[in-house]
Amino acid sequence: MSPFPFRLVATDLDGTLLRADESVSERTRDALAAVTAAGAAHIVVTGRAVPWTRHILDDLGYEGIAVCGQGAQVYHAGEHRLLTSLTLDRQLAGLALSKIEAEVGPLALAASRDGLDGEVLMGPGYQAHEGPLPYVPYEDPAEVWSAPLTKLYIQHPTLSDDELTRIARGTVGGLVDVVMAGPGIVEILPLGLSKATGLSLAARRLGVKAAETIAFGDMPNDIPMFGWAAHGVAMGNAHEELRAVADEVTVSNEEDGIAVVLERLLSA
Repeated sequence: MSPFPFRLVATDLDGTLLRADESVSERTRDALAAVTAAGAAHIVVTGRAVPWTRHILDDLGYEGIAVCGQGAQVYHAGEHRLLTSLTLDRQLAGLALSKIEAEVGPLALAASRDGLDGEVLMGPGYQAHEGPLPYVPYEDPAEVWSAPLTKLYIQHPTLSDDELTRIARGTVGGLVDVVMAGPGIVEILPLGLSKATGLSLAARRLGVKAAETIAFGDMPNDIPMFGWAAHGVAMGNAHEELRAVADEVTVSNEEDGIAVVLERLLSA
């Protein structure tokens, strides 16, 4: 029998498993290797769609199942194939977008297309994060709706991320879901979709239950995952909404917060 008290370790990527430079420390790699040697599985659960996640998984030598796109995509990293993929109803998304803009004014927009190689389209005024993640700029709004989507990203010129999320959710909560996934990242998703949705599907494939799962995260989009898992650990750098529902708070992603917890559980 494994001495480790959980059979599944679910980790978010940005702000959690990854440091600011998108690397994973040797200490954290070693801790995850130790828990898998003890019989547990490690699963990445990220808001990033597969095209923005695949290179990180490949660098980690990760060959298992990953949950991507806020739960929309269950991806087999070793086989480089999608096991499940849920798309956003474009008609509902367009209606939701118009209702939000009627409430707060014009929004800057980006969109993530479905599929293993789905492009991220970025419209005028959308502030992209610095880094290597590829995107395609567009001028004609019709391009956004021309192919299946996993989600939309919205930004407002003056509202904070928290304010935009609150107003948007209150305005279109019956049509779509709205989550804040990171600084400058407010997303419109299919109604009912969350990281918990994708994680439960992936866990079922692995034969693991919620009661056997520990989850790590840093943003409000991790709240459903914490609600599903037996034990939720917020990073020291986590958003206050996630810290409020966490079972414990570790140190930050830059200080190997995941490793600190896993090492303690292994030694116990």
